[in-house]
Amino acid sequence: MKVTFFQRKPYDFHFSIEKLFDTIIEHFSPEISHTTFTLPYYSIGVISRVKSGLVARKNQGTINHITGDIHFITPFLSKEKTINTYHDFTFLKNSRGIKRALLKYFWVTLPVKKSAMITVISEVTRQKLVELTHCPTEKIRVIPNIISAQYTPHQKEFNTSKPIILHIGTTPNKNLNRLITAIQNIPCRLHIIGKLTPEQLTSLQRSQVEYENRYQLSDEELKKEYINCDMVSFCSLNEGFGLPILEAQATGRPVITSNISSMPEVAGEGACFVDPYNVSDIRRGIQKVIDDHAFRENLITKGLENAKRFNPKVIAGMYEKLYEEITNLNLTASQTCQR
Repeated sequence: MKVTFFQRKPYDFHFSIEKLFDTIIEHFSPEISHTTFTLPYYSIGVISRVKSGLVARKNQGTINHITGDIHFITPFLSKEKTINTYHDFTFLKNSRGIKRALLKYFWVTLPVKKSAMITVISEVTRQKLVELTHCPTEKIRVIPNIISAQYTPHQKEFNTSKPIILHIGTTPNKNLNRLITAIQNIPCRLHIIGKLTPEQLTSLQRSQVEYENRYQLSDEELKKEYINCDMVSFCSLNEGFGLPILEAQATGRPVITSNISSMPEVAGEGACFVDPYNVSDIRRGIQKVIDDHAFRENLITKGLENAKRFNPKVIAGMYEKLYEEITNLNLTASQTCQR
C-alpha cells in the first residue's frame, strides 16, 4: 500500500491543514508507505486548477488522500482509491449566487460522488455534508483532528486582577467584535492572533480595550502565546472543528467557547460554554472564569483529560484502518473481475 497525500500549494498565512497531516503521517506504522504531493499551482482560476488536476493524475498512489481545500482535483483521480477529507463548509457560507453554486458543485457535490470514501473532522461537519449532498452515511467516517504533541501542561498562577485573554483568529466567524464589546470595562489584556481589519481596529479603539496583535507566528511563538495567557476565548460562530480549544486545554488554560456548532463536541466537559451571539453571555462566562477559582480549576482539569482523546497516534490509527478497508475492497473487486 502506498498512500499519496495531496496538499494545496500553501499561502504564507494558510497552512494549518498541512501541519495537521504532517503530524499524523509521523505516527503511522512502518507498514504504511506514503508520500506527500503538493500541487504546483495556487488554487486560483480555471486554468491553474485544471493544470493541478492533470499533474495530480500522474502522481497517484494505491490510495489517494486529498487532505482538504483542493477537492476540485478529485475527478482527475481514480474513484475507487480516492479519499476526501472535509474540515468545514465555511467557504460556502461566505459565498452567494453563481459563485456558491460553482463552489458547491466542484468542491463538494462532484468530489463526493467521485470518491471511494469521505472523512470529516466532526459530527457537525458530517451532518452538513449529508445535508448538502445526501451522501450515504456508510461512505462517511468521522475522524477528528489531532492535538500536536508540542502542547503540554504549563502551570501558571492566574492573574485575577488583569488576566491575559488569548483570542485566535480574526475572520468574521471568529466573532472578535462581540468579544471586544463583552470585555469592555473588564480589567484585562487581549492578545489577538491574526491580522486585524480596519473595522476591528476601530472597535478596539472605541472600547479602549488594552490589546496586543500578532500574526504569521511560528509554531513555537504560538505555543508561547498559550503558555503566557491566563485564559483562551474561542467564541466562534461556526467551526468545522475548533483546534484552539484543544491547544488551550492541553496547555492547561481555561477555555471559554461557543455552545453551538462543533465546539461542544470538541471541548467535552472542559470549557465554559456561552452563546456567541449574546454579548452579555460572553461577558458572564469571562467574568465567571476570572472570579470563580474552583470553577476555573475544574475547567483546567477536565480540559487536560479531554485533550487526550485527540492523541496523534490514535487518529493515525483511524486513518490506517480506513486505508486498509479501501485496499481490501479494491483487492476483492480485482479478484472478482479476474474470475
